[in-house]
Amino acid sequence: MTYDDQNIFARILRGELPAIKVYEDDQVLAFMDIMPQADGHTLVVPKTPAITLMDLPPEAAAYTIQIVQKVAKAIEKGLGVSGAAAGQTVPHIHFHLVPTSLHNLGKHAAQMGDQEKIKALAEKIKAAL
Repeated sequence: MTYDDQNIFARILRGELPAIKVYEDDQVLAFMDIMPQADGHTLVVPKTPAITLMDLPPEAAAYTIQIVQKVAKAIEKGLGVSGAAAGQTVPHIHFHLVPTSLHNLGKHAAQMGDQEKIKALAEKIKAAL
C-alpha cells in the first residue's frame, strides 16, 4: 500500500482540516479524537509519513512513544483516569496490535480462545520474526 498524502491525518498535519490540539512539536501532533470512544480520547500521530508502525523509521517510532507517554501522563493528571480506571485489565504495560477489521473485532477478554489455533498463529508470527 502506498502512503496517501490526502488521508485525514496528513490533512490535519498540514492545517487543511481543524483539530483540537493537545501537543505539537516538529515531529508529532497530539489532538482530541472527534469521534471519541471515551472522554479524553486523544490521538498522537507522527509527522513522518507512515501507514503502519512497521513503516515508521525507528527514531521516529522511539520519539513518538516518548510523546505518547507525555500525553498519557497529562491525561492521567488532567482527567484523573489511568490504569484500571481506564479499563486496563492487566497491571503491566502492553500494546494491542489487532490484525483485523473493527467489524470483525470481538469483545476483549469475553471468552477463552481455541488454544491450538492460538499456538498455530503464534508459530506463524515467530516464523516471520
